[in-house]
Amino acid sequence: MRQDQIQPDVRQTTGNASVLIIGTGALATLFACRLSGARYPVTMLGTWQPGLDALRQHGARMVDAFGVEQTFPVRVVRGPGEARGAKQAIVLVKSWQTGRAARQLSECLAPDGIALTLQNGLGNYEMLGQVLGEQRVALGTTTGGATLLGPGLVKQAGEPRISMQQHNGLAALEAALKAGGFKVQTVPDANSLLWTKLIVNSAINPLTALLGIQNGELLHRPAAREMMRSLALETAAVAAAEHVTITSGDPAAIVEEVAQRTAGNYSSMLQDIRRGAPTEIEAICGAVTAAGKRDGVATPMNEACWRLVQALAQTSQAAAREPEGSMASR
Repeated sequence: MRQDQIQPDVRQTTGNASVLIIGTGALATLFACRLSGARYPVTMLGTWQPGLDALRQHGARMVDAFGVEQTFPVRVVRGPGEARGAKQAIVLVKSWQTGRAARQLSECLAPDGIALTLQNGLGNYEMLGQVLGEQRVALGTTTGGATLLGPGLVKQAGEPRISMQQHNGLAALEAALKAGGFKVQTVPDANSLLWTKLIVNSAINPLTALLGIQNGELLHRPAAREMMRSLALETAAVAAAEHVTITSGDPAAIVEEVAQRTAGNYSSMLQDIRRGAPTEIEAICGAVTAAGKRDGVATPMNEACWRLVQALAQTSQAAAREPEGSMASR
C-alpha cells in the first residue's frame, strides 16, 4: 500500500465527517480500524512515538478471529495544531493521560465540537469538562476488548459495545460508530453508566493483571471467580452509597458476562504491566477505595488490589528500565 493511501487527506477521502481519535493504544487502534473501514476519515493524535511511527508508516492494522490482518488508512498528526477544527473526537487514552488530552483538545476541538470519553475509571469526564466546558464533553463506556500485538497492530476480543449519555451533539458520532459495526446505545443516567463500567473494571482488570491471565480464565479458577464476584459486589455497594442506581442487574452476573464475552482478551491493565507502563489502578480500585472511605463503606478487596497492582507496576516499570543484559552481570 502506498504512503499516500496510508496517510490520506481527511478532507478528500469521503463525504463522511472525519473523526479525531486521541490515543494510539489498543482501543484507539481498534476504533481507528473500524471507523476507517466504514469509510470515515480518521485522524489520530497521541504521544507514544512507536505507535505514531507505525500508524504513519503502515496505517492502522487489525487481526481478525481467523488471523487475517487488514490495513486501514489513517492520518497521523504530530500535535493538536494539525487537527484544528475537529468536530468529533473520541478520547481513548489512559486515565493518567487525561490532563494532557484535555489540553490538546482545547487547541483543536471546534467551538461546536464534541469529545466523547470512553475511558476507564473515575474523574476523566470531569477533568475534560473543566478544560473544554461541559457542553463539549460527553460520557460513554465500552466493554469491548482489544489486545495490542505491536505498535499500530491490534486484535479484537469480543464484540465492542458502547453506551453513551444522551447529548444533542452526539448524533453524527453515533452514526459513525454504528457504521463501524459497534453496538451503540444511549442512556439518560451518566453516573449509572460510569459506575457499571467501574464495577467491571475493578473486578476483572486487577485480577487478570496480578495473575497474568486472560479475562475468561477468571471464570475457570474458583478462587479467582469468587474474588471477581466479591470485588463487583463491593464496588456496587460503594455506588449505592454514592446514590448511583445500577440498572443492569446483578453486579456479579454483569462481570461474569463481560469476562465470558471477552474471554480471549488480555485486559488493558495486564497489557500495561507487561509493557512496564503505568496502569489505571488509581482511577479504578484506588478511586473506589477513596469513595468508600468517604461514604463509610468498607472496601478491603479493592484496597488490596490497588496496593498489589501498584507494587506490581513498580516492579515491572523498574524491569523495563533495566539495560539489556544487566541482570546477567550481577
